Amino acid sequence: MSSLKIYNTLARDKVPFTPIDPGKVRMYVCGMTVYDYCHLGHARVMVVFDMVQRWLRGSGFDVTYVRNITDIDDKIIKRAVENGEPISALTNRFIAAMNEDAAALGVQPPDHEPRATAFVPQMLQLIGRLESNGLAYKASDGDVNFSVRDFAGYGKLSGKSLDDLRAGERVEVASAKRDPLDFVLWKSTRESEPDEVKWPSPWGSGRPGWHIECSAMSCQLLGEHFDIHGGGQDLQFPHHENEIAQSEGASGKPFVNYWMHNGFVRVDDEKMSKSLGNFFTIREVLKQYDAEVVRFFILRAHYRSPLNYSDAHLDDARVALMRLYTALKDHPGDQQALDWNEPHAQRFADAMNDDFNTPIAIAVLFDLASEVNRSGSSVAARQLKGLAGMLGLLGREPQLFLQGGAPLGMTDDEVAAHIAARLAAKQNKNFAESDRIRAELLEKGIVLEDKPGGLTEWRRA
Repeated sequence: MSSLKIYNTLARDKVPFTPIDPGKVRMYVCGMTVYDYCHLGHARVMVVFDMVQRWLRGSGFDVTYVRNITDIDDKIIKRAVENGEPISALTNRFIAAMNEDAAALGVQPPDHEPRATAFVPQMLQLIGRLESNGLAYKASDGDVNFSVRDFAGYGKLSGKSLDDLRAGERVEVASAKRDPLDFVLWKSTRESEPDEVKWPSPWGSGRPGWHIECSAMSCQLLGEHFDIHGGGQDLQFPHHENEIAQSEGASGKPFVNYWMHNGFVRVDDEKMSKSLGNFFTIREVLKQYDAEVVRFFILRAHYRSPLNYSDAHLDDARVALMRLYTALKDHPGDQQALDWNEPHAQRFADAMNDDFNTPIAIAVLFDLASEVNRSGSSVAARQLKGLAGMLGLLGREPQLFLQGGAPLGMTDDEVAAHIAARLAAKQNKNFAESDRIRAELLEKGIVLEDKPGGLTEWRRA
């Protein structure tokens, strides 16, 4: 089995993974800002890093996985005020909804799920250290800001230079910042804000800025220097860049060794956004598709690649997942241990150790399914189920999935008509149409088996 390599955004390359403490991995992932229902972008973050922690644990590492909850920020305050409800009521409601969505997608709970509001003392301590180190200052408007130009390493994650950033900044009108690039660590109290978001501090009443929250939570739970920090590609700059500046500026130590970022979600080849009207919550998608189909769809793409959502792609994922479950239909409930010396398992492990290459790993699952269908091998079926389980897939009894995922009800005559149309397509060498008909029948619970002599038999899954 090959050793794990991870694409490290900081190194801009795929590099061997060596944990700080042998056999142990400490990983932090930026979680959700809880003022609304989770969307497909959140689903991808949850599923991708669930896959990562599953593989790390399956590879024998002792993993401590932290995924935070941002339960205080401008959007949360605005929504709560608009709704006329306490901030805690708003955030508790959407945290519960988030947990329901995550469970539906087969996402295992992280070891720690800290809420930002529970770590304000640690944030204040961190800001105090930055001030002592000459990296933070209180401005005339009462805010405490980070002095970007006084931190020598700023830009190393994103590759952005200070001069380029400065040239791209719009001139701020009457800003109290020393430099437009400086970012807020502590926001002074605004009279219009609810008392819930007003904490005492050495710099006056206020609340934390977004960036300082993650630095404080991660360092408190994982230490000032840990192995992996993950999140969506959109967080690379400025959020993660600012986290590095704050954390290293306070401690003087390296913050994180490996930075991982998953790609964007696109909808019909356009970036998902509310303004384009192509914005989908997880709940909306799960009304139309089985949650395991959505998980499978996410994992079929490499985590760093763009993920293009469309009904056609989800329909294709459903049919593909049904093929895997169909291979296990005559082998239910077999839970024997995986044989990692078996060739398919070795290929699967090699793929996963190559920067979590789930598309290749899933291709191995289909090779195993073909072997099961061809030979009826119970050994291959056990390997298929066990390897898929490493990705959080194929955990249900096959019959239950197939019955739930495939609307039955085709009459025998309708099946015969489809088989005749498929035969005609094959005779005309229209193999794309032949494959389409097979897939359509499979989606409706009809499994075709081609026999010698051009005969096609069928059965209900």
